[in-house]
Amino acid sequence: MDHPGSRPAGRQPGEPAPAEPGLPEWAAGHLAAFERHLAAERGLSPHTVRAYLGDVEALLEQAVRDGLGDVAALDISLIRAWLAAQHAGGMARATLARRAAAARAFTAFAHSRGWLDSDPGPLLGTPRTARHLPNVLAQEQMAAVLAAGESAPSAPQAADEPHAAAIVWRDTAIMELLYASGIRVSELCGLDVGDVDDERRTVRVLGKGNKERVVPIGVPAARAVRRWQDAGRALLATERSGSALYLGARGGRLDPRTARRVVHARIAAAGSVPDAAPHGLRHSAATHLLEGGADLRSVQEILGHASLASTQIYTHVSVGRLLAAYRQAHPRA
Repeated sequence: MDHPGSRPAGRQPGEPAPAEPGLPEWAAGHLAAFERHLAAERGLSPHTVRAYLGDVEALLEQAVRDGLGDVAALDISLIRAWLAAQHAGGMARATLARRAAAARAFTAFAHSRGWLDSDPGPLLGTPRTARHLPNVLAQEQMAAVLAAGESAPSAPQAADEPHAAAIVWRDTAIMELLYASGIRVSELCGLDVGDVDDERRTVRVLGKGNKERVVPIGVPAARAVRRWQDAGRALLATERSGSALYLGARGGRLDPRTARRVVHARIAAAGSVPDAAPHGLRHSAATHLLEGGADLRSVQEILGHASLASTQIYTHVSVGRLLAAYRQAHPRA
């Protein structure tokens, strides 16, 4: 059995998946239509589409085992029973919340298609998830990480080992741009040549839901990207490169996994700085903007958050640091 949401070789996007044990033909057809809806109409990321498909597939499999013969009979009791079984099995609250969201998305879609007379989704409660403060690096820690990567190869080294020089320049440009812009690692890997505007010092980003935004960047990031483009990219470019801005060692578009390895390696090279993923650089950029006086709405626009509530968590980080500094420094704290 394939991993939920994956496509067997030869199956075209939207083509019904072959019936599997516990998943009859009618359910496979509805699942394929839901996949087309998520990807084409809602424009969700491939990762989110795979997650939602896996969740709905699991819902339909259990509902069929419980006697469901057609999607028209899918009701709130079946969905609640499915989620209750997940909860009893020890599933994390965050996963339960996502599965509930996937179920609501599917029932809303099924109702819009006329498969359900009424939508049971709004009756479904969402498990409240604990809000963890983002892991951020302090400003001096980020400065140390970026300084550790500024020892780019000299001209003689570049002549002797051009491939290694290109990788160093690329990695520096990755670190500088992630921190300067706060963009997601998937957004960074999706950048094309020309998306960085040197004159205006901005980067054009295609974010979640295929929404485009323009994000400002600083002089060090613009300089690092320009050095990579002018001196490094051509050393890795092949026929596979296309218009991709960031390239892997073999010339293809940079993979997010490679970008994550770069971030971990650069942070490790800085010495006593705690490890962080690319999303940690995003958290750090947002927190440092707020600490420097940026308003919440501007940070929301930079990060590409659809809701201001997603951005507000960074104010908790800043207030937390303020409290820590106060308690450490004030004689009557």
